[in-house]
Amino acid sequence: MTQSAKIVSPARRAAIAPFIAMDVKRESSLLEQAGAGIVHMEVGEPSAPPPRRAREAAIAALAGQPVGYTDALGLSSLRERIARHYRVTYAVEVDPQRVAVTTGSSGGFIMAFLALFDAGARVAIQNPGYPAYRNIFGALGIEAVDLPVDSSNSFAVTAAAVERADDAHKLDGLLLMSPANPTGAMQSPESLRQIAETCEKRGIKFISDEIYHGLTYDQPAQTALAFSDRALIVNSFSKYYCMTGWRVGWLVVPPELIRTVERLQQSLAISAPTLSQIAAEAAFEATDELEAIKAGYGRNRDILLNGLRGLGLDQLAPADGAFYLYADVSRFTDDSTAFCHDLLHRAGVAATPGVDFDPVRGHLALRLSYAGAEADMVEALKRLKTFLARR
Repeated sequence: MTQSAKIVSPARRAAIAPFIAMDVKRESSLLEQAGAGIVHMEVGEPSAPPPRRAREAAIAALAGQPVGYTDALGLSSLRERIARHYRVTYAVEVDPQRVAVTTGSSGGFIMAFLALFDAGARVAIQNPGYPAYRNIFGALGIEAVDLPVDSSNSFAVTAAAVERADDAHKLDGLLLMSPANPTGAMQSPESLRQIAETCEKRGIKFISDEIYHGLTYDQPAQTALAFSDRALIVNSFSKYYCMTGWRVGWLVVPPELIRTVERLQQSLAISAPTLSQIAAEAAFEATDELEAIKAGYGRNRDILLNGLRGLGLDQLAPADGAFYLYADVSRFTDDSTAFCHDLLHRAGVAATPGVDFDPVRGHLALRLSYAGAEADMVEALKRLKTFLARR
């Protein structure tokens, strides 16, 4: 660099926190490349491949016509199939015109937030919660208002908590995930109904993140659309459908936002990847295969629930859905970041420290994903036992 060269400084809006789970994934991958054996429990990513029908549909599409852009809101056949999914799964009628196919749920969040909120808006989120919410808000100039959840409220948000937050902060929106990341906790249908009614009564824009629907173990999840057609729904083919890298998700938006979201999609993405949309439509017909994969998660969940308690990690969030266990590690450490670093480098188990999900109390917790192979769960417990015994 010459003396006259100037350093390119980032914009203030880019000064957001890292997504620590992805940092751990990068670090663990580097260790693997150097020859270490790593059990990956850091990222919420299915180890199973996409369903066979999805792969075959993509291959067939590659052998046919050129794969070009679709309409900005997605293939009409996929939008119609998503609408049918709501009718069959939840007994809720959805106009296909209200469906927007997005570049994963991540692209959906950006368009939903831009469509609903101006800079300076206040939006309530669960804490602990998905870190990208807070980070995207920071980039867009939106203020996150924490709704603390813990064992005292079964890690679930209540309508009363939303009312208190609105009284204190005058909320513009509420973003709720059920089943939740990192806790796996679910909102009951009654609590979801009460929250939807509270939002409508108080003029709070309600976004329901339903990306882990399909991955529940005792009772099915209910969509917020069952209680409010004003709710904006975010979902994806990443989790239940095992299509993370395909980057395809969807929104269901209130009718008056259809054109708004379409204009945003036209300029921000043009359209979601066409090949991924074709595969995603076929994935709806792979229920038997996908349910078998989910049964594997259920076995992994049982192995870890039983094993972790035996190791002294017995303060766990409910784990009603998704594929995560959120564990209190305060018995062993008051620094979950250092704990996870040591766990990776000394025991070869990649886990995500709780500070990724909770900037207030996350130093006392970690998250483990059980979306991998059953043998990995057994091996992780063996390594954890040895690791904890040496602390």
